This record gives sequence, structure tokens and C-alpha cells, in this order.
Amino acid sequence: MSTRKGNLALLQLLLNSGRVDADCRDSFGTTALMVASYSGHYDCARELIMQGTDINLQRETGSTALFFASQQGHNEVVKLLFEFGGSTEFQTKDGGTALSAACQYGHSKVVDTLLKNGANVHDQLHDGATPLFLASQEGHVTVIRQLLSSGAKVNHPREDGTAPLWMAAQMGHSEVVKVLLLRGADRDADRKDGSTALFKAAFKGHNAVIEELLKFSPSLGLLKNGSTALHAAVMGDNHKSVNLLLGANADPTLPNKDNELPADLTKSNRILRALRPHILNGSS
Repeated sequence: MSTRKGNLALLQLLLNSGRVDADCRDSFGTTALMVASYSGHYDCARELIMQGTDINLQRETGSTALFFASQQGHNEVVKLLFEFGGSTEFQTKDGGTALSAACQYGHSKVVDTLLKNGANVHDQLHDGATPLFLASQEGHVTVIRQLLSSGAKVNHPREDGTAPLWMAAQMGHSEVVKVLLLRGADRDADRKDGSTALFKAAFKGHNAVIEELLKFSPSLGLLKNGSTALHAAVMGDNHKSVNLLLGANADPTLPNKDNELPADLTKSNRILRALRPHILNGSS
């Protein structure tokens, strides 16, 4: 309780009484240092270290004090832990590390500290997600730039084939998409279902993302059934997305493998009105 509330005087009293061990744990394996690190209580964390606590103990989940401090963005605590032997190599049960946690939550100062102290930019969760993937998913542009400058692989996919660009496009993070493309992301990379970043952005109606992708002249975003990004925009009932794609010469007369045209997939009058002149021009 004293570490959770940051009560240094009470913590010192308990530790100096000899009745409480600095490495005492709860039923989940949580130590007082983990609690102090999670809460950002620097003085309590330092006191526990001075009293001989093991910095690198792992909770039942595999998390360490460094993981918690990194996850919560407490950079001064992170620096303190490194000063006394904190390690970046420990993983949680799902493969998470201090770096992956900091990247997921966008703590750029912590990311910088971790990288300077040996964190591996190529860390992966058990599903293959890298720190870059997690930062792209959450839209943390500054962190993405840090990782790319430190050698992160811009096209490294998760095990299901999802690349950082695809995930950023799905989530609507247009600035992330721009940065990834400028750093060499494969604009036409697809998942195991065959969908590209453009297809997913069109289905979701993320028009700023579509505009960034179109600057790099991506493919039509074909799915395995032959559906294009225009099919996706129509299915998602995204009128502006339809117009953006038509303006980029998407072909509304191109059927999928079920012989469905984009116009066959909607009952929206305004989308049909947008498609009709292009269909007529294409058939003339």
C-alpha cells in the first residue's frame, strides 16, 4: 500500500522494521518495486533498490518492474532501473517486452531510453507483432520514426501476414501511412486473405489514408475473390471513398470472381449515381 500511494516514510518504516522483505510478493508475484514502478514513484523505487530488492524479478505474467515503468511512461524510473541493472531481455507470457509496451502506448522518451540501453528493435510478440507494428496500430508517429531510424524493418508482418502499413491503414492513421510509405513500406503487400492497405482503407472509409496511398499509385487492392478497393468502398457505403477511387481511374466495370460489379453491391442511390457515368463511359 505504501508503494502504491508513494508514501516513502511509511515504506522506510516497514523495511527498516525487519518485518517486511523488500522482495515480498502478492499472490500474483507482484513485488513492491513493480508497484512503485507502475505508479511512477521514483523515491519509493529507489528506496527498495537500496534495500536490496531484485530489480529483474518477474510477475506471474512475466512482467518486470522495467516493463511496468515503460508501459506507463515513467522515464525517470526507467533510467533508475537501468542504473542498477535492469534488463530489457525479459518477456511476458505473450512475448511482450519493455520496448513493445512503450511503443504500444507511445512513450517516445521511454523508447529512446530503452533503445540506448540495448532494447532490441526487432522484438516480437508470439503472434509476430513487432514494436513498429504496435506503434503503427496505435498511430504513434514519433515512436515509428525512432524505430525506423534504429533499424526496424518497415515491412515485417505479423504471423497472419498483416504488415504495419496494412494495420495503420485499417485504423485510419494517415500520417503513419505517409511515414511508412516514405520509408519504403510495400504499398501492395497483402494479408493471407489477399487484401491490401488500400482495400481496407476503402472499406473503412479512411479517405485521408486513401489519398496517401493513391500518391504512391497502389494496386486495386484485390482480394482472392477478385474484389477491388472500389468494391470495398461500395460495400462500406463510403461515398467519398468511391469518388476518390473513381478519380484515380478505378474501373467500375471490373467484376469480381462472382461476376459482381461494384454497383451490384449497393442500394445507395448516391453511390449508384457516382458509379453510373463511369460505367456508361466504360461501355461506350
